[in-house]
Amino acid sequence: MFEVQSNPQLNKESFVFNENGAYPYFTRTVFNNGILGYVDYLDEEHKIKGGCLSVGMIAMQFFYMQKDFYAGQFTKRVIPKNFTLTPKIAMYLITILNKHQIRFKNVLVGNFEREFNQTKIQLPVKNGQIDFDFMEGFTAELEAERTAELEAERTAELEAERTAELEAYLEACGLQDYTLTAAEEQALAVFEKSNWGLFNLEKLFGKATRGRRLKSEDRIAGTLPFVTAGETDEGISAFIANDVIVFSENTTTIDMFGSAKYRNYKYGADDHIAVVHTEHLTKFAAIFVTTAIHKTSYAGQFSYSRNFYAKDADELNVSLPVMSGQPNYEFMKNFISAIQKLVIKDVVLYADKKIATTKEAIKK
Repeated sequence: MFEVQSNPQLNKESFVFNENGAYPYFTRTVFNNGILGYVDYLDEEHKIKGGCLSVGMIAMQFFYMQKDFYAGQFTKRVIPKNFTLTPKIAMYLITILNKHQIRFKNVLVGNFEREFNQTKIQLPVKNGQIDFDFMEGFTAELEAERTAELEAERTAELEAERTAELEAYLEACGLQDYTLTAAEEQALAVFEKSNWGLFNLEKLFGKATRGRRLKSEDRIAGTLPFVTAGETDEGISAFIANDVIVFSENTTTIDMFGSAKYRNYKYGADDHIAVVHTEHLTKFAAIFVTTAIHKTSYAGQFSYSRNFYAKDADELNVSLPVMSGQPNYEFMKNFISAIQKLVIKDVVLYADKKIATTKEAIKK
């Protein structure tokens, strides 16, 4: 079935390794499929034809060498007789041959070929012949199963990583608590029955500020978000380092089309953006006001032919919940907080379940 031959030995001091070399250099190492490194073409005298098994005479571990290669001292090759050694057939045979590793280690190097030839192994047969097709199919099936196992393991690892990231994010943002307070429950219960009133934005928040134009070619790459008109990426068209007006977080922008967005970060803005100064409000109250602004300003009355400007923001009247004739910002805060908790509840429960499952799997 096989013929054992000594490999033409090539002293590693006679050449230089090249990590991009085309030919493996096989030695007695048991690591990396027996390959110590790679070399460029050296000569035909020492080059060994691939498609065979190769074994080091110390570890006595068999490896498949698919491509042509060079070899170091005390190595031999095992050449198939009358059949082609495909990668899958090679893996099947290597598994069987390596079970005799201890036996081969107990003989002198000079007696390896005789001991190898006298060794009997069990192989699948069909109609009295070695069933190489079975070896191919069996190995392919094992490889597929192993690949599926590795994919499942990697999927579980990624899921654990993402779940941990989600847990950390929820904790950092203070979003782990989804239990409604009495005030939040009350805000939800009375929302439809609340009293509402019209309020002018300028009277509530002072004059809106218009951003300044900054051409694309003049923008210097940096870390400050630069807001322009549009819905993509919340209107952030670039991150800049230019010397521009920096608007405060907890403010509301309205673009040329009337689209209002809450900003919880410092930013710059171009001349198609009006900034409404809601800084003195709590975060959730400011979000409520932004929603009220958007409902009024983004109703189709502004477009390319009729842009929304800061003066339009000053003239804008929005409907807000009232108490004693004044905007009820406390109610707005509680209502938005309640909505957020309702939204994140399923996410938090999902994260808690996944975290518990992951911890249980780790224990096992």
